[in-house]
Amino acid sequence: MPFRWEHGGVDTAEIEVFLTLAEELHFGRTAERLRMPQPRVSRLVSALERRVGGALFERTSRRVRLTPLGEQLRDQLQPAYKDLTAALDGARATARDTAGVLRIGFSPTSSMTVLTRLTGAFEARNPGCHAVLDGVSNLDPYSALRRGELDVLVNWLAVEEPDLTVGPVLEYHDRVLAVASTDPLAGRQSVLLEELADRDVALMTPPFPPALYDAIIPPRTPSGRVIHRSHPVRSIHELVALVAQGRIVHPTATGIPMFARDDICLVPISDIWCTAHHNARIEALAETVQALRREVGPRPRSIGR
Repeated sequence: MPFRWEHGGVDTAEIEVFLTLAEELHFGRTAERLRMPQPRVSRLVSALERRVGGALFERTSRRVRLTPLGEQLRDQLQPAYKDLTAALDGARATARDTAGVLRIGFSPTSSMTVLTRLTGAFEARNPGCHAVLDGVSNLDPYSALRRGELDVLVNWLAVEEPDLTVGPVLEYHDRVLAVASTDPLAGRQSVLLEELADRDVALMTPPFPPALYDAIIPPRTPSGRVIHRSHPVRSIHELVALVAQGRIVHPTATGIPMFARDDICLVPISDIWCTAHHNARIEALAETVQALRREVGPRPRSIGR
């Protein structure tokens, strides 16, 4: 495939035309082979000759042949040009190839049923690729992705990270408030976000992403009251234990496995909530997500992953 690259004053279009003409020894055939006008072939050859400082071809009305200088340049350029085109062709093939391993990260709050359906559909659509699931910490979800240990991450859709690209939404969840089963709120049909100002919630410290933190536990209620982020937590399991003990309440979403306990109740939140390494395998996964979403149809909710 023809390409053009200028480096240090050298235009590879000139080199491509020169090497092709050195094979064809005919301006018309060279132009036809490279799919360019014949006058452009002549201009590029002349430009290279000016750059080299000597004639590369002897031209007569009956024939074209290389000069000794042209033969020397051809012999020196051909190996390097073949290596360059082979490298570019290889890069193009890799970019288009979905074969290989796709490493998908997920957090402990992820639905394994959904992940199993996703990986199964992805592998069915891309027979040459194998999807591998690998868990990440809830409190540090992005580090493995940035280190290149993962290709993609299935996580809550609240991302303000300039170096990360957000893909399509896999599923939506209703927002709920996790409280101890003995908490006065446990018997309620729903709660308001305003009521969080009267309760203690978890304090998430770095490397927990700030945008994700604000999406899960906003710093203030809609009216501006401060929400007390008072209890430092080091893991999702510690957070769940604090909820079960009645020491904190925690805004979360339906379908989170670790909150499915007899000593924890999930109460719907009824008012407005604040929401917040590229290759062909990742694109194929995104297409699989979109296909799965089309199968179940649209279901607008307040937070996605």
